[in-house]
Amino acid sequence: MLSKKASCDSHGQDSSYFLGWQEYEKNPYDPVQNPNGIIQMGLAENQLSFDLVESWLASNPDALGLKRNGGSVFRELALFQDYHGFPAFKNELVEFMAEMRGNRVKFDPNKLVLTAGSTSANETLMFCLAEPGEAFLLPTPYYPGFDRDLKWRTGVEIVPIQCTSENGFQITAPALEEAYQRAQEFNLKVKGVLVTNPSNPLGTTMTTLELNHLIDFALAKEIHIISDEIYSGTVFNSPSFVSIVEAVTERNLEDTELWNRVHIVYSLSKDLGLPGFRVGMIYSNNQTVVSTATKMSSFGLVSSQTQYMLSQMLKDKKFTANYLKENQKRLRKRRQMFVCGLKGAGIRCLKSNAGLFCWVDMRHLLKSNTFEAERELWMKVVCEFGLNISPGSSCHCSEPGWFRMCFANMSEDTLEVAMQRIKALVEPTMVRQSVVSKSTWLQTKWVFQLASYDRESDR
Repeated sequence: MLSKKASCDSHGQDSSYFLGWQEYEKNPYDPVQNPNGIIQMGLAENQLSFDLVESWLASNPDALGLKRNGGSVFRELALFQDYHGFPAFKNELVEFMAEMRGNRVKFDPNKLVLTAGSTSANETLMFCLAEPGEAFLLPTPYYPGFDRDLKWRTGVEIVPIQCTSENGFQITAPALEEAYQRAQEFNLKVKGVLVTNPSNPLGTTMTTLELNHLIDFALAKEIHIISDEIYSGTVFNSPSFVSIVEAVTERNLEDTELWNRVHIVYSLSKDLGLPGFRVGMIYSNNQTVVSTATKMSSFGLVSSQTQYMLSQMLKDKKFTANYLKENQKRLRKRRQMFVCGLKGAGIRCLKSNAGLFCWVDMRHLLKSNTFEAERELWMKVVCEFGLNISPGSSCHCSEPGWFRMCFANMSEDTLEVAMQRIKALVEPTMVRQSVVSKSTWLQTKWVFQLASYDRESDR
């Protein structure tokens, strides 16, 4: 009696990424009420700079009180608004986006479409750019939610671009071509490539070489580029972030067809730490895409109250400049604290310069080099040591043993507890390795002594 969409199981909810969340929700950690509960390290939220936003709100009560020059604008905001969004808010958004890119590129508010978060933005672009059964290429590892966001309602297929740890999971020209050919083998028409820059889950910015590989590939295949840049304001170390628009502009491609096939997704969920406000956007040079996406946005609008309040905040350029600088400083410090703790437990992670997480290498803790062993370790971490982390397999990583761990969604004290649990997880393994190493040393020493005795007997 129900539709195929309602009765099929293609949402992706059975992914270990979502299953870990379910375990956390059954038994959430609280330092007082539930100190043995599960600590949420699978949620990429930025809670490090709430005080900066709260301080601004306290100093600007009219924004939160829905007032203008002391007079109420409640009735104005409570009435119906069309889906184009407030011009004042869109103007401030494009200026904020330019500020994060060092004002090296400018954005036109008429090319911006507001959506209820980046989830809606990515799905809307799929509806605009591809038919059901057509494909987008995504470099691995990628955000697990894309299996839901891009595929579930649109019918679009994802073909992975296999990236490996040999070069830090960077995109290469052969990997792009291989993914394209694989799609052809399955009779899938490739409509574009979607990347996250900075990367989720790697926490790295794309290099100039990677961006040029992407541009060359899109030019050769005559396909779209979607650049999900929701972490662009979290870059806390060099190299600096380069937007796809900047990369295309530097190559003087504004008058080519590619210019109309470049699209950006952005939101305020990560940089300002406001995922609950559901503010996302699409930026496109293609006016047909802008027009269609704007019409579709009526299914997921940003509230008038939210637009008004944030337009007041973003037009305070002194606040935004200070926020970006301080937030990046805090992210850098928190990451250093986390990486140092991991190192103390004998765990390494990929060198990163952005994001709210680390891509952690736990291959040495696997019983075997298999995804079954990775899942076994993941279940042990979640169920026995109370840490919800995201296994690499949920991100479609081609190598077992990598995990995404978030560090910005908790207090420093909670992170300390998490590090203690990680060390407790690793200690038995370290002891076994120490015993093996000692045994190997003794065996080597015994063989050496025996060989020396044999040589002396030969004399």
